[in-house]
This record gives sequence, structure tokens and C-alpha cells, in this order.
Amino acid sequence: MYIYLNGEIIKREEARISAFDHGFVYGLGLFETFPVINGHPFLLDDHFQRLHKGLEQLGIKWSYTRTDAVKVINELLEINNLSNAYVRWNVSAGEEDIGLYTGPYLEPTTIVYIKPLPLTPKEKRGRFLSIPRNTPEGDVRLKSHHYLNNILAKRELGNEGNAEGIFLTNSGYIAEGIVSNVFWVKEERVYTPSIDTGILNGITRQYVLALLEKWNISYEEGHYQPDDLLNSDECFITNSIQEVVPLFFKEAQERKEPSPLITRLRESFKQNRTLLWSKDELWEDQ
Repeated sequence: MYIYLNGEIIKREEARISAFDHGFVYGLGLFETFPVINGHPFLLDDHFQRLHKGLEQLGIKWSYTRTDAVKVINELLEINNLSNAYVRWNVSAGEEDIGLYTGPYLEPTTIVYIKPLPLTPKEKRGRFLSIPRNTPEGDVRLKSHHYLNNILAKRELGNEGNAEGIFLTNSGYIAEGIVSNVFWVKEERVYTPSIDTGILNGITRQYVLALLEKWNISYEEGHYQPDDLLNSDECFITNSIQEVVPLFFKEAQERKEPSPLITRLRESFKQNRTLLWSKDELWEDQ
């Protein structure tokens, strides 16, 4: 497998970064994960907008245009003989001396990882975690290298490939999955935890909310108890790679067919995943 590292396409086993890179030493780095379908990086503009904004907060000077990114992605697809792929675009602070540096990082490290796109599960079993969701390091949660909370949660969940652990906040409110955002439906109204619970504002989460708004489907963001999820009519999780996956907490629920809402959401992804650069394009036909 070949990856991209600071302007070069190299074999993965040849990749080297500095031991003084503050992405390694202090965890100062962000990443975006997104699918490429038939050569198209779905919602790339939304991912890069979030990445640029987060890097500005970290004082990391970095800029890639859509054209720059597509060139890198196309080169990686070609050399790895892929048309559909899982891409992780990673930017870390770069090299500085040991110590808590407060100046701007002018030479960040950019790595683009790629691998075949995994299959999307038909459904997942939900399980509430005992480890709480940690609070964001700043005002909002960034998609950063600080993944210890997620790793500990994944270890608690174990190797159940068809399960997703659901975090609660320290106050006992529903937060998010280990690698997903959470939604549920009650009496034809969609609910999802609000950003001020400390969750990541997922790009797929934003896309789903944009679809609900476009379709005039009522939804609410707020603070909710586990019983709100357990007593819902249906629930599902979202992320950029798996898109929309039904979530079940009771054995009998797993025999149900996907609901009309989940079916409609999945159809939107199917229609748009090779077309859209941003969720904002959903309104261009109006």
C-alpha cells in the first residue's frame, strides 16, 4: 500500500516522521476520514472546512485546496489500484523542540492514508459504556489525535464487530458512539444530542440534519437520558464511512426491516455520494 507524506507518494513501510513532531509528542494534530466512491471524495469541502478551522485553533498553518486534495487522492487511487477507498487525511503540528510551544507551527506534517473501503454493516447492537465521554479540550470537540477515551471505550466494548458503544456524559446524558453520532425517532420526530454535550459535530451528522431540514422532517437537538434512546421507535448511528446504520438494544428489534426514514436516508447517500462536495449543494436544485 502507498500513502502520501509531505508531497511524496511512498510505500507505507518507508514512511518516517520526526521524533520531535508535536503531533507525536503532544498530540497536536487533526484528521478527517471520508469515503471515495468511484473516484469522488464525498463531502470533501465540508471535511476540509472543519479541518482548516480546527487547525487554525491549534495554530497550525496549513492550506490545501480542493484541487490540491483531488490530485493527491487520484494519485493514491491509481497507484493502489482502487476506485472506492477509505481515506484518512492527517495533519500534525510538525517539528519543534521539546516544551509547550505557543508560537505558530509553520511546517506541519501531512499524511494521507488510504485503504479499501470496508463493507457497511446491516445493523449494530448498541451498548451503553461505563466509561464516560471526556469533555473537549477546548470550546468544541476537534477530530484530534487525543483518542485515549475512544480506545479505552473500545477495549471495554471488546471485539464485537457488530456492536457500537454509546458514551454518556459525566452528567449521565447521551453523548455519541465510539466512532459515530447517535439519532433516534419518537412519534415521527428525530432526536440527537446537541453539540454542547461535548460530542463531535460529525460531517455525516450535519448532512443528515440538512436532509431532515430539506425534507421538512421535525428534529430536535438537546440533552437526553438513556431511557429516551431505549424507549424510542427506532435509532441509528452515523459516520462518514458507514453512513447510516440501524442500532438495536433489544434482541427482537434486530428482525425488523429498515424503516422508511432509514431507507430514504440511505437512498440519498446512494444518489449523492459520487456527486456532492458539500451538504450546501442539497439546496441548489430549489
